[in-house]
Amino acid sequence: MHIPNLSVLTWIILSSFIGGALSVTGAGIVALRARTNAVPMLISYAIGAMLGAVFLEILPEAINASLKNGSAVSHTTSTVLFGILLFFTLEKLVIWRHCHGDHCEVHAIHTEEECPDIETKPAGTKYKVVAANKPSIGVVEHSHDHGRSGMMVMIGDTFHNFVDGILIASAFMVDVKVGIVTAAAIVAHEIPQEVGDFLILLHSGYSKKQAFIFNLVSSFATVVGGVIAYFALQHVQTWAPTILGFAAASMLYVSVADLIPNLHKRTEIRATISQLVLIACGVGSIALTEYFLG
Repeated sequence: MHIPNLSVLTWIILSSFIGGALSVTGAGIVALRARTNAVPMLISYAIGAMLGAVFLEILPEAINASLKNGSAVSHTTSTVLFGILLFFTLEKLVIWRHCHGDHCEVHAIHTEEECPDIETKPAGTKYKVVAANKPSIGVVEHSHDHGRSGMMVMIGDTFHNFVDGILIASAFMVDVKVGIVTAAAIVAHEIPQEVGDFLILLHSGYSKKQAFIFNLVSSFATVVGGVIAYFALQHVQTWAPTILGFAAASMLYVSVADLIPNLHKRTEIRATISQLVLIACGVGSIALTEYFLG
């Protein structure tokens, strides 16, 4: 196969841009064709894809990068811990934006005794809630989290895409053929994770158009990472463990703190089995791409 005689920087920019666009488009075709009523069920797949990405790809990559840089593994784990606390704080700030005094527009706190049939009532139904020990009136809303999970996962995905750009640049600076193979492998790795990101954005209340645009904008971080790496590769590589640690923290936080609790709202055996199977499928999709392309 004839390879065009382009400069290394041009190869890096083209591969990063096309690779990011392809991964988002491929994931969008899968995620956006899903029926709206299937999105809550597919959130289980998204959880699996994110956990698979964290434990099978991002954390191992961060630890390896730490060892290459002569840093202790505890540096990476400390970054993940700090990142989780940081994202908890960020989410609190988002919630506070929607809360005024004793009335919170995000999530009204209630108990089963106060509102026994809340999940079965249609949107717009009024019910009594307790906020700051005072009775107030709330409105049942459709199940989404006003963008909080989507914001968290987009921050983490942007960090991850930035590091992907560094990896692509590193490969092209060794050899163009190695760079092309690396870029293709990154696209294949990203698609299952991007599917999960799309589903989480839809679950957070974003429209399909907004989910696609946000993922596309986030993918441009690959180009930024590639260009910066080209001009300052030696320095940028030392940042990789920290950046990957924050990416892992955001995905862990969204999965464990925001998404998994929603699965517990359905306690019947059939729903639980379905959730477990879809989570396993999400992990498996990451594991298979890692196995064949890693």
